[in-house]
Amino acid sequence: MKWRAYLVLIAAAICIPAHAQSPGGTLARIKDAAEITLGHRDVSVPFSYLDENQKPVGFAMDLCAKIVEEVKTELKLPSLRTKLQPIQLSTQIPLIQNGTIDIVCGPATNTLERQKVVAFSDTIFVSSIRAVVKKDGAIKRFEDLNDKLVSLTTGSTSIALLASRAQEKKFQTKNVMSADHAASFLALTTGRSEAFVMDDILLASLIANSSDPGDWRIIDDSLRTEPYGLIIRKDDPDFKALVDKTLVAMMQNGQFQALYAKWFMSPIPPRNVNLNFPMTPPLKDAVANPNDKGV
Repeated sequence: MKWRAYLVLIAAAICIPAHAQSPGGTLARIKDAAEITLGHRDVSVPFSYLDENQKPVGFAMDLCAKIVEEVKTELKLPSLRTKLQPIQLSTQIPLIQNGTIDIVCGPATNTLERQKVVAFSDTIFVSSIRAVVKKDGAIKRFEDLNDKLVSLTTGSTSIALLASRAQEKKFQTKNVMSADHAASFLALTTGRSEAFVMDDILLASLIANSSDPGDWRIIDDSLRTEPYGLIIRKDDPDFKALVDKTLVAMMQNGQFQALYAKWFMSPIPPRNVNLNFPMTPPLKDAVANPNDKGV
């Protein structure tokens, strides 16, 4: 009986390493389904949007494509299928949580509040929350928005940040809520609001692709600097390690910088507009020192 118990213990010990090496969490789901699902945005230029052929393209889409290649290698599944799932700002986290998508390929602010329910990759961009207004208007600071109609996108961090500044500086805004950034910007350009508060790079892309780019300007005042990361499921260390390893390798071998130049410093579809948005010092620091710190 003692020898039998001893053999059972040895068998169990032998099995432990094999089990530990098998993929878990998201990687296990992907392997079982032979499919990975990417969540993409429709209008978040230049991160994730639809080109003239209604194909999802952008900086975040290219980063995710590289991650997919690493997943294929890790799981030894060269024929792994890639499924594309449209998402909005307000649906991206629920769709990660319920397993509909495996990774959000779009601009997403890494906040401590969101970290309670999802995880983020290492930082891929750093933005500043500002406002776009009419070029010849008098609005210079957020305090100038007192009693004015302001466009905001449902689910964005801009909502709470603007409310906090308004409380601090003793002013009030009349908020016009929209489901996506394109609708928020449309409210501004059609006179239904006097400002649209959002991440500066997204504002820059909306202006660059508008019919009259010269009619608009982004104010210098900022509510907060925010890091972007790719959203993945919480408590999934294996998948996060693969995602971060992929991004860090790209940052070290120059692929990340090349993709940045492609999407932020060169003409991009569908109208061949150049955003001319160089890497900011905070982003350069995040590339030199990869991290997933939230705000």
